[in-house]
Amino acid sequence: MPAKKTSSRATPRAGRPHIPDYGISTSAKGLLPWKWAEQRLKKSREYWFVSTLPDKSPHVMPVWGIWVDSAFYFSTGRSTRKARNLGRNPRCVVCNELADQAVVVHGRAKEIRDAKRIRELGRPYARKYPPFKLDPKMGAVYEVKPSVAFGLIEKKFPTTATRWKF
Repeated sequence: MPAKKTSSRATPRAGRPHIPDYGISTSAKGLLPWKWAEQRLKKSREYWFVSTLPDKSPHVMPVWGIWVDSAFYFSTGRSTRKARNLGRNPRCVVCNELADQAVVVHGRAKEIRDAKRIRELGRPYARKYPPFKLDPKMGAVYEVKPSVAFGLIEKKFPTTATRWKF
């Protein structure tokens, strides 16, 4: 019997976030599936991107990007504050645009330099943001792979608050 084909990235483990004093359910009932989070990450047009300034305070900016193969991809000019922040500290946070169905992804940004991979990513990017494309001549292209993510539905917050560990 042939070996079962698996994804290059396993589905993360779902559990409850540690948020004392908010009445978060301790039951597994109501935990959001990772598929729910990925749907929202794929559908967002704008994302909130958080990096760290040299004084260690947060820097938040809206960015365009795409969610492909369980990672977030975006581009920014090499001399922008975001790029300079990531050059010093690659840890970052990416959030979808809908706070009432929030997905918050913590990870590390890594610049993608492989021209073939950038061309591959350019197709879904151009479909999402016509007539724009990913162009490494215009700015660095980054990949953010999640280490932990959080999701919640505002109207059902105590029972839907979910943390995924990768």
